[in-house]
Amino acid sequence: MPKFKSIIDLLALFPTKQIIINHLERSRWGGNLPVSPFDPNSQVYKCANNWYKCKNTSKFFNVKTGTIFANTKIKLKKWFFALYLLINHKKGISSCQLAKDINITQKSAWYLLDNLRSSLKQSNFIKDMLENFVEIDETFLGGKNRNKHWNKKVPHSQGRSWKDKVPVLGMLERNSNLITKVVKNTQQSIIKPIINQNIKKGSDVYTDEWHAYKDLHHNFNHQIVNHSIKQYVNKNASTNAIENVWSHLKRSVYGTYHWVSKKHTQKYTDEAVFRYNTRKYSEHERFDLVLSSMVGKSLSCREAI
Repeated sequence: MPKFKSIIDLLALFPTKQIIINHLERSRWGGNLPVSPFDPNSQVYKCANNWYKCKNTSKFFNVKTGTIFANTKIKLKKWFFALYLLINHKKGISSCQLAKDINITQKSAWYLLDNLRSSLKQSNFIKDMLENFVEIDETFLGGKNRNKHWNKKVPHSQGRSWKDKVPVLGMLERNSNLITKVVKNTQQSIIKPIINQNIKKGSDVYTDEWHAYKDLHHNFNHQIVNHSIKQYVNKNASTNAIENVWSHLKRSVYGTYHWVSKKHTQKYTDEAVFRYNTRKYSEHERFDLVLSSMVGKSLSCREAI
C-alpha cells in the first residue's frame, strides 16, 4: 500500500476505477496470476473488462467476487472513502453523514457501513490469547433510565439490569490488545467461560468487586479494586484503562450513532476495538489491513437488516 496521511492523499492515489481494481488485484493475489474462487487448482483465462474465467467450472469472476464489493452498484472510490472515514474517525461516522459526504441514500450508506463493519470482526485480527496483565470489566449500553422520556422508561431497570440495556464484557491486556463480547447478562455462568477462553492461564487479571469474578483465582493471579469504597488503585491492580475504553465507546454510540440496536451492538463494539488495537498504526497500514481481510461473502441487504 502506498503511504498516505489524509483523505486528500487517498483520493489522489486512487483517482480512477481501474487503478483501484489494479490495487485490489495486487492486494488479493500478490501480483501473481489470479486464483479462481470456485476452484483454486483450476487454470484461469483472462477476459475483457477485468473479468476472468475458471476453466474447470466455466464460471466467470473478477477481483470483487467473494468480497464485500461483489455486485455492488456503489462506486469503488466511494467504498474506499467510506472505509477511510470509518476506521480513522475516532468516534466513527453515521450513515446520515456518510450519505451526504458521498452523495448516496441513507439506506445505501447504512448497508455500506454494515458491510464494512462485518470485515472488522475481532476474530479476523486477534489470533492470540491475552496474557501478562489483563484488566476485565463490563459495561451497559443503552443510556440511563432516569434520562429517558417518561413514555420510554422501563420499570425496575436500574443498576445492572439488562432489560433495556446491552451488557458488554471487556478484556484489555495492558499495552496490547482489547477484546469485547456482547453478553446476555453479567452472571458468572456467562462471563467466566469467555474469560477462560480468551486469557492465558496464570496471567495477572484485575477486576472490580463484582461477584461473578470471585472464582478467577483458580486459573489466574486475581487482584481486586473495590469501587464500592472508592478504591480505584490497589498496588498494581486497577481497571482504569478498560474504563477509558468504555468512555470512548459510549461517546461514539451516544454522540455519533445516538442509538444502536441490540442485534447490531457487537458490530459497533468490533469497530471500536479495531480502532483501539490499531492505534499505533499509520493511516495507510490500517487501511491496507482491512482491505486484506475483506475476502469473504458480502452481506445481502436482507441479511444485514
